[in-house]
Amino acid sequence: MSEGAEGERDPGLQPERTRLAWRRTTLSGTVCAVLAAKTALHGGPSPAGLIACALCCTFWLTFLYAAHRRIHSLASPALPTPLTPRHATAAALCTVALAVCGAALVL
Repeated sequence: MSEGAEGERDPGLQPERTRLAWRRTTLSGTVCAVLAAKTALHGGPSPAGLIACALCCTFWLTFLYAAHRRIHSLASPALPTPLTPRHATAAALCTVALAVCGAALVL
């Protein structure tokens, strides 16, 4: 590899695949949050249902923020910055929390 090639971006399809994976995960998180909110509010709003809705929306918005930042980082023509451990942890925890909320509301 030459000296100037270190800072250049890989022209391959890997960044595009990664962006698409983030978009798919965001879409599935959106569907999970909407279905959890629908289930929580089924039969009229209750205090527990409203709290569950608020938690699902908070987790979803936090994940959406992390995914949005990462998608824009990958779309830039410059070399993307690495995903920080803080953002990776937030995205993983929000994904797990949305799954737990959805499972709890179904049961």
